Amino acid sequence: MTILPLAYLPSIAWFAHALRGDCVVDLGEHFIKRSERNRARILSADGPMALTVQVAHADRPRQAVRDVRLDYSKRWQHQHWGALVACYKGSPYFDHYAPALAPFYRDGERPERLADFDLGLIDLLCRQLRIPPPPVTTQYVEAAAGDLDLRPKRNEGPTPCVEPYVQVFSDRMPFVAGLSVIDLLFAEGPAAVSVLRRSLP
Repeated sequence: MTILPLAYLPSIAWFAHALRGDCVVDLGEHFIKRSERNRARILSADGPMALTVQVAHADRPRQAVRDVRLDYSKRWQHQHWGALVACYKGSPYFDHYAPALAPFYRDGERPERLADFDLGLIDLLCRQLRIPPPPVTTQYVEAAAGDLDLRPKRNEGPTPCVEPYVQVFSDRMPFVAGLSVIDLLFAEGPAAVSVLRRSLP
């Protein structure tokens, strides 16, 4: 079994593992600040850019991911949508997928918890990729012998191992790995799932 962490706009590697099946997303683990649980990497004209979802009381020790609340006092949704538009409006499939993503950032519902927001996006991305969403557990999962535990212990995520594709700024910079799956989706559209299948050893 592969144990995946909750992730905001998860990486291509995260989805490649999810595609292989026999996975579970663990909401019972402790929240780690500055990790993929509330941070995603996208590609800007200046290189990789981090998008961070604001959470309330993130300094509470040993807080389970399932209990982390969102903080809407800062306009992070507006900032994230502005960054996504600025970075990807020139990509081949942005106009195709943007309407489905927009409600999470513009005049959409405001979930109380980080897990609900992240899982809503994961479900949407799985539908767009036409893959089944991985099951979720609210109880901490003890890794057994033979399990692949991808829950980062600090702020690192799954090791990027992705087949290169043509990224939005490929005319000015080399291929950048470790990005959110939306980078792949905006670039490859329906062919994105084929790249996922060929990713990871």
